[in-house]
Amino acid sequence: MTDARWSGSAPVRRWSWTDPALRSAVIQITLAIALIWMAWSFFANAQENLARQGIASGFGFMENSAGFGITQTLIPYSESMSYGRVFLVGLLNTLLVAFLGIILATIIGFLMGVARLSNNVVIRALASAYVEVTRNLPPLFQILFWYLAVLSTMPNPRQSWAFGIKPFLDSLASGASAIGLTPLGAWLKGMADAAAAPGVFVSNRGLVVPRPIFEPDANIIFGILVASVIVAFFVARWARKRREATGQQFPTFWAGLAIIVLPALAAGLVLGAPVTIENPELRGFNFVGGIRVIPEFVSLLVALSIYTAGFIAEIVRAGILAVSKGQTEAAHSLGLRSGPTLRLIIIPQAMRVIVPPLTSQYLNLTKNSTLGVAVGYPDLVAVFAGTTLNQTGQAIEIIALTMAVYLTISIVTSTLMGWYNKRVALVER
Repeated sequence: MTDARWSGSAPVRRWSWTDPALRSAVIQITLAIALIWMAWSFFANAQENLARQGIASGFGFMENSAGFGITQTLIPYSESMSYGRVFLVGLLNTLLVAFLGIILATIIGFLMGVARLSNNVVIRALASAYVEVTRNLPPLFQILFWYLAVLSTMPNPRQSWAFGIKPFLDSLASGASAIGLTPLGAWLKGMADAAAAPGVFVSNRGLVVPRPIFEPDANIIFGILVASVIVAFFVARWARKRREATGQQFPTFWAGLAIIVLPALAAGLVLGAPVTIENPELRGFNFVGGIRVIPEFVSLLVALSIYTAGFIAEIVRAGILAVSKGQTEAAHSLGLRSGPTLRLIIIPQAMRVIVPPLTSQYLNLTKNSTLGVAVGYPDLVAVFAGTTLNQTGQAIEIIALTMAVYLTISIVTSTLMGWYNKRVALVER
């Protein structure tokens, strides 16, 4: 018998280019080295060009004085403030138009999507025409249309359309006094006297409305309102669980309205008027005081909302059609009307189909808000990636920061919508 002995050493592996593992490792290392070299080349080239032009790199310029004004600011701002303040103002303006645009586009889109499936021929035809027209016109064209063809044709400030709120407040004051709420009636009467002059003006300079000035006691009212909203939320959750368990209805809307309004109203009667009104006045060729909604904001918001709503309408229509017709027939057999059937049965099941493409439309609306620079809306791109870049020359830092902002907004939006999508997704047993 042959005595086979193990030498104790593993067989030597010979590397060959035909070996997939070796080939993959070499290619990956080569690509990594090439990318690092390209990044270093871009960085060195940028540093050399900046040094040649006498421009210091870094974000130190953010502390320098901006020296220019901004037509719309949600936070206090003046020309003497820094570029960092300009960045915050532009960011808030971008978030404002994106947030309001998403809300308006969602409401209009859902209404048009449901109207596309209406049994009424006229409503269905009008909704179809809306979708086809808005989706096939570029958003920039729609922004320019609202700005140049609609808002710019409004009268000048001296001939502006004026609307007063005195008659409305007087009627509220009389009604409050008639039912025994004398302090509330007196407060409303005082507000009506303060609003004796027309308080709302519409012109080609925008919409000017009265500005509420909050007294120190207003913080208490706001705190009560926040607490009341939280309580109303939990009451609504309890009512929903109770309805699912027992089938008994609960007046959620009226109960929630009472929970929110009555405590704040009682606190207002005890503490006195927490808010006074500052009416705008025409001085020279413009208005002083009040709150001004600039036409650039209105044109951008309306155009983006209408444009995006056309796509959302088709998404909603497809989501509703994805639900089996048997669901509708079963609901009708139980005695449910078309409205409750759509709201309680069809739409909740359609959301699992609607949410993923709806997320893309929200992201598109946010990114399309950069088109506001065409009409002079002071968003992040206009005041930071535009005016600030031209004044400082810090192109790399400004563009990188602007890209990071939009990337962050997109990631946050996608994350929130992904979380909501998991909540509405079907759970398989």
